[in-house]
Amino acid sequence: MNRQTANIVVLGLALLSLALLWYVPGALAGALGLVGVVLAAYLRPSMSVRAGALALLALGFTLALSQVPRVNILFYGLVAVLVALITIPGVPRWIKALLGIAVLLVSVPIAGFNNTFFLELGIQIGIYAAMALGLNVVVGMAGLLDLGYAAFFAIGAYTWAIFGSPQAANFLSGSFPLPGNYFYLFMALAIITTAITGLLIGLPALRLRGDYLAIVTLGLGEVVRVLANNLDHPVNFTNGPQGITPVSRPDIGWFHSLMSSIGVELDARTDYQFFFYLLVLVIIGIVVLVNINLGNSRFGRAWIAIREDETAAKAMGIPMLGTKLLAFATGAAFSGAMGVIFAAQRTFVSPESFTLLASITILGMVVLGGMGSIPGVILGAAALTAINTDILKSFSEYLNNLRQAGVLSLPSQVEPAKYERLVFGVILVLMMIFRPQGLIPERRHQLEIEEAKEAQR
Repeated sequence: MNRQTANIVVLGLALLSLALLWYVPGALAGALGLVGVVLAAYLRPSMSVRAGALALLALGFTLALSQVPRVNILFYGLVAVLVALITIPGVPRWIKALLGIAVLLVSVPIAGFNNTFFLELGIQIGIYAAMALGLNVVVGMAGLLDLGYAAFFAIGAYTWAIFGSPQAANFLSGSFPLPGNYFYLFMALAIITTAITGLLIGLPALRLRGDYLAIVTLGLGEVVRVLANNLDHPVNFTNGPQGITPVSRPDIGWFHSLMSSIGVELDARTDYQFFFYLLVLVIIGIVVLVNINLGNSRFGRAWIAIREDETAAKAMGIPMLGTKLLAFATGAAFSGAMGVIFAAQRTFVSPESFTLLASITILGMVVLGGMGSIPGVILGAAALTAINTDILKSFSEYLNNLRQAGVLSLPSQVEPAKYERLVFGVILVLMMIFRPQGLIPERRHQLEIEEAKEAQR
């Protein structure tokens, strides 16, 4: 298909989708809009047509969500627009930035004010994306396989949960819980605490490599979870398997005033959700900037050298222990900060949130998106979080409705939401077979795979 035809098809479908999403919003219009996003990405129209089509589709999904906020496919249409902006090459950065900011700060909040589930989903995607970016430093850049990453998430969460609740009164004298505004101080303390913990864990572990390092980090991660589960006697530090609740939230009176000054009125249903959504966006922005700067620094180049060939890197004079410890501490700090946000947003912390499966899920996000690739890791986090949080459950409800209506005669055991780990495993196996470099591979990995394919021919 030539460019002129592609321009007509993409722009025409975008205008048709906009009209349907505006006048007859629903699942069918949302599906047509998703097709429009896919065609805008793969038919290769001109850049101006492609950017205009994505803008029209984002507007259409936003208008539809303001009218029918319970149709989840419309929200995933907005996510698809963001993915297209990340993956399509050649689009000017200012267009990507403008459309991305419009979707994140206008479209998603409009959807979230009508259905707070979308704000909750955005917060969860943001938390896991920031943690996956932290693990990307360890696994993707430095090539150190870490299966105990959720331990740092737990340390950050419990750092605030213990002192931001009456729990600390069990072993300290004073007035507890601490005021909610200490939340910001404890974010900084959690970063320091988890970075130091990463150093202490890394000192014995990083003398190993490969499978042995993975086993040791797995064991150390389980040690933290078991401690959280059992430190309720003889002194009750963590309240054991019952968890800690209620955990204080920061005072957001200033946030109400700020939003009112720009014409956004918040209520008790949306205020904290919107606050944490924006806070997570700010943290992700900081984490991305840190990742980019580290990747371009001498430390980033040293990590990549260790990842590619540790023996050669050592021969070139790169200090192994210090460089690896820096990677471990950096990744741990990101996870600790998100743990504090997780505790305050949920107001409840328990050991069940920090199991081995959590560590493997975060690692899966890095592998799915593309190790070493910042946009890839964010996409992987969004995909797996959406699958675990919403898509499998929605599909199960859809099958149950068909079963109750007599359309399908399926056994009651066929419920996709119960097979989260199976689906997760199948996705990773298929990725390793058909796209081992990830959804958005790092340029270096992409070139290596292409060179390997050329050598096999």
